[in-house]
Amino acid sequence: MRISTILDHIDSGHMALPEFQRGYVWNTEQVRGLFTSLYRRHPVGGLLVWATESVTANHRGDGQLASGIVKLLLDGQQRVTSLYGVVRGKPPAFFDGKAKAFTGLYFNLASETFEFFQPLKMSGDPLWIDVSALMKSGHKGVGNIMASLGPTPPVEYYGRLSQLLGILDTNLHEEEVTGADKTLDVVVDIFNKVNSGGTKLSKGDLALAKICAEWPDARTEMKGKLKAWNEAGYDFNLDWLLRSINTVLTGEAKFLYLHNQSATDIQDGLKRATKRIDACLNLISGRLGLDHSRVFFGRFAVPVIVRYLDQKGGVLDEVERDKLLFWFAQAGMWGRYSGSTESFLDKDLEALEGADGGLDKLLEQLRLWHGGLRVEKGHFTGWSLGARFYPVLYMLTRMGASKDWGTGIELKSGLLGRMNALEVHHIFPKAQLYKQKVPRSQVNAIANFCFLTKDTNLNIRDTLPEVYFPKIESKHPGALASQWIPMDESLWKIDRYADFLEARKELLAAEANKRFASLLHGDDRWIAEPARVSTISTSAAAGGISSADEEAELQAINDWAVEQGFTDGVIAYDHSNPETGDQIAVFDLVWPNGLQEELSEPVAVLLNENDETIALASAAGFRCFTSAAAFVDYVKKEMLGRQAA
Repeated sequence: MRISTILDHIDSGHMALPEFQRGYVWNTEQVRGLFTSLYRRHPVGGLLVWATESVTANHRGDGQLASGIVKLLLDGQQRVTSLYGVVRGKPPAFFDGKAKAFTGLYFNLASETFEFFQPLKMSGDPLWIDVSALMKSGHKGVGNIMASLGPTPPVEYYGRLSQLLGILDTNLHEEEVTGADKTLDVVVDIFNKVNSGGTKLSKGDLALAKICAEWPDARTEMKGKLKAWNEAGYDFNLDWLLRSINTVLTGEAKFLYLHNQSATDIQDGLKRATKRIDACLNLISGRLGLDHSRVFFGRFAVPVIVRYLDQKGGVLDEVERDKLLFWFAQAGMWGRYSGSTESFLDKDLEALEGADGGLDKLLEQLRLWHGGLRVEKGHFTGWSLGARFYPVLYMLTRMGASKDWGTGIELKSGLLGRMNALEVHHIFPKAQLYKQKVPRSQVNAIANFCFLTKDTNLNIRDTLPEVYFPKIESKHPGALASQWIPMDESLWKIDRYADFLEARKELLAAEANKRFASLLHGDDRWIAEPARVSTISTSAAAGGISSADEEAELQAINDWAVEQGFTDGVIAYDHSNPETGDQIAVFDLVWPNGLQEELSEPVAVLLNENDETIALASAAGFRCFTSAAAFVDYVKKEMLGRQAA
């Protein structure tokens, strides 16, 4: 079929994209490569389509399908979308992605090369031709371009423009999947086999495809809910929301249990799950102070809480509410869902069911798995903003009566808003500790962190505790103790820094157990015994983010990658033992499924890390970059196909 006919079929609704297909993921280099091959008349592969009745065809986007038989693209989506975007100058109706990848493609008449628009290089140079503009104007555009080149342009330029327009006449081989036996399950299986080297459908994708077959607006509705939570500071995805819908409707974790649910059931499940998630987030934010994604550990505990709340009709007394929050915090703290998420969800949901099931059984299961739930000072040995006990420190600050050292105001949840109103403060300044040759892991120890307002943090700067602590205590008595500072003044001296850390870890562990006890309302059996010895770290997990400045740099790198059309990375990635949940390392910034999900290799950006951390990331399958410049160079040369500036 000619490319021009394919594009016409998309416009007329005779060709579309099946609902289960993922969005557009190509980058500019892939688009440039496609047009280079088509211009040179090189093979670019064929299309695989699913020919089916339009009345039963579940397709992506808002476009209307034509009546009769329509063709849904199974293989060739990225090529066809790129062709449509460049030729029509806009995305097709089924588009879901970033149009930047095919916006601004230019062709050089002299060199016969394609590049994306660069103002300094191309502005005012008539040899650079806007491909979209030419495609839309056709042969009339050829005449206009030739006229703009002066009285005697090289005659071969006419042939090159005609050759460029001739791309629309290129035939792409098309194969059809058709027949009454081709159910959605069969077609998805065919799709996954064809795409064995590319983007396969996850179990969540397949579940959502089946849901959308009966309820076409499901994806849009769910994305709307996710957007609302994102605006409130929580970064969740469709798979996560589907888990909660699944637990509400079926009490199960595996997506296959959603397959037999009707559209009405799913709509009801989404409504109930959303209501329970909102309640859950309000509880966790209001009672524990964990009010945004950066400190929201254990997000996969939420589907379990959603199930429990739904079973109870959303009505819990104070004791039951706090015990449920105790379980949530403990599950996050020990990494219950950091490894085999689905299997642990299954076990925890099962613990809620039956005559002998319930919250106590859920807690007992967690206690037996971890080997005790009481916090010990060794648990605060970790370091960096990615350590498990970083959110715990934040939680203690927000739950208790911790005071800002500059204003004396309590930092309770609800008084200061989101985390961006607070900053991580190094109690002993980094610069002073580095002068003393203190190792990075000790400089950035959790026990050297506290949370203060931005102004207070700036005012303290690099002042040593022995200087600024007495001033704080004089102005705001009790403010130091409210942040678990040892009041032995000899520990405020820099030569006693190691002793200060040990003393503060004792205070933090005591405060953690006190706060957990307050959630148990006297039922202290759950924290009566210490956690297993193997999890009391004698050395911190490898890697980690050492400061807010480093975190800001990582965020800037991630934002840049997103601007190039790639997916969001994960900052402070928790690399854990899949069976025990123990944290092995914290990788600064990773793309676990590649910058283009499932189409490129896993990537990690590791700033200021030692050889051990880099070796762990490499062994975990990540291609590692130790500087922003090296990562940008990789993206430009290998992912975008242009030389670094």
